[in-house]
Amino acid sequence: MTLPRRDFLRLVGTSVTTISTSALVHALNETQVKSKTTTATKKILIAHRGASSYAPEHTIESYQLAIKQGADFVEQDLQITRDGQLICMHDLTLERTTNVKDVFPTRYREEPVASSETRRWYVSDFTLPEIKKLDAGSWFNSTFKNERVPTFQEAIDLVRRKAGLYPETKAPDVYGRLGFDMEQLLLDSLKKNGLGTQSSEKHTPVIIQSFSAEGLRKISGLFKTKIPLVLLIEGEARTRWLTTEGFKEAKQFASGIGPAKALLDKNIVMQAHALGLSVTPWTFRLTDVGRFKTLREEMSYYLYELGVDAVFTDNPDLFPRIRP
Repeated sequence: MTLPRRDFLRLVGTSVTTISTSALVHALNETQVKSKTTTATKKILIAHRGASSYAPEHTIESYQLAIKQGADFVEQDLQITRDGQLICMHDLTLERTTNVKDVFPTRYREEPVASSETRRWYVSDFTLPEIKKLDAGSWFNSTFKNERVPTFQEAIDLVRRKAGLYPETKAPDVYGRLGFDMEQLLLDSLKKNGLGTQSSEKHTPVIIQSFSAEGLRKISGLFKTKIPLVLLIEGEARTRWLTTEGFKEAKQFASGIGPAKALLDKNIVMQAHALGLSVTPWTFRLTDVGRFKTLREEMSYYLYELGVDAVFTDNPDLFPRIRP
């Protein structure tokens, strides 16, 4: 039996932690200030694609639930539509999390994968009105049928004054080849909403993240923003960035690093902190706790034993605010 949406959300949202605006700002400031001998004691909870264990990722329902479960920041992965609008979606393509195949069955590109052709429905091939026709919830659970893909503006309107925004510029080089400037679009949107300023930090702090070092250099140098920037790191990129020289280079344009959690150990965290970089690993979820008995235990280990400053998690309700 499928629960009505209201009952479903009430069930998964029962563990709620509330954090005051002043406490959030204090936590953010502490996270960004490090010395060679101390690190911030306040730990930060980032809802990965919203409360994405319990609601379809990057939907209004997922963001609302993340806030209800006490998220300090709500993450938005950004893509760009054909008509130049920022939307919240992880993938470059629409088929994994929407019913685009049913609504626009012929609007795909065929691409070679291994020895066969695969059909892809790229975000950049569709206008915002077309994307707004798509069901972005049924793939997750029929409870969320007809959830829509939110724009970044809709995410701002929802999250503002309730939590911080943590947008990621996804594949800015891909969109650059299509004639779009993702960094400019993002900063223009924040400016239009009065965000990314010293005064707005008090109620809606913003942190920008990206796997693109060049994109972050552009934001830091060309646009000269004071918004905190976090360099995401995975796979082979570890050999470049997770070293003393890598940290020094990252420090030139970023205030923190966001490595895949498997890449971290105590020494790496200490080195990053010694150079003034915050450390925010990803992604913590119930389906991937490794050697740990529970997700809460795993997050506690990274937060309080390794000493990271924040974590990305699909399960905001399980975030350990206090050291066990």
